Amino acid sequence: MPSDPSFAHENRLRANLEHVQQRIQDAAHRADRNPETVKLVAVTKYTPLDLVQLFHDLSNSPLGENRPQQLIERANQLPKDVNWHLIGQLQRNKVKAVLPYASLIHSIDTMRLLNAVNRHAEELKLHPRVLLQVNVSGEETKSGFTPSQLTSNWEEIGQLRHVEIRGLMTMAPNTPDEKIIRESFRGLSRLKDELNEDSEEERLTELSMGMSQDFEIAIEEGATLIRLGSVLFTGCEPTP
Repeated sequence: MPSDPSFAHENRLRANLEHVQQRIQDAAHRADRNPETVKLVAVTKYTPLDLVQLFHDLSNSPLGENRPQQLIERANQLPKDVNWHLIGQLQRNKVKAVLPYASLIHSIDTMRLLNAVNRHAEELKLHPRVLLQVNVSGEETKSGFTPSQLTSNWEEIGQLRHVEIRGLMTMAPNTPDEKIIRESFRGLSRLKDELNEDSEEERLTELSMGMSQDFEIAIEEGATLIRLGSVLFTGCEPTP
């Protein structure tokens, strides 16, 4: 009797998830951290819908989409209890449409976008949670606030009343040099601490940093949210 491909895919996905969870625990322990302080966000942008549903059946981890339109479509196709994160670029003309669906937006990269979110949130009577994207490495190909821009705008950001700033997000430089990657993550962690010192209360609690190729370094440097795709879904998709 031929094997059931869907069963094989489920087994592979389950094995991938267990392996990733073990790596998260090991990295957290190396940094003397509680593994429960690290949350996995499963990046599903290239993943077929049935496999996304299967992952949701296996895990209560948030699902991260890069494109607002795909997030909205999938939010209407999958169970209502899915916790959706928007991790990709958000254009101002998409803000109003995506706000009712995204429980956390990782990619607020300019004051204009943040102000647009605040304005639409007031109109919709919502209070969205967001992260501010920071270009720690200074690469021209990456978007986001520079650390100095964020510091100089911090007082203005604190006056926004319809959006909840939960933390910071960054992407590491595209390099095999672990020291450069680690310094980028460490810089974001330092910036969070500095901004919290300038606030009346500790406003920033989340650090979204680390993807499939570098999430263990990110955990060692303080990540609370790691965005993983290929390391979870490789080998699970059906062959043509």
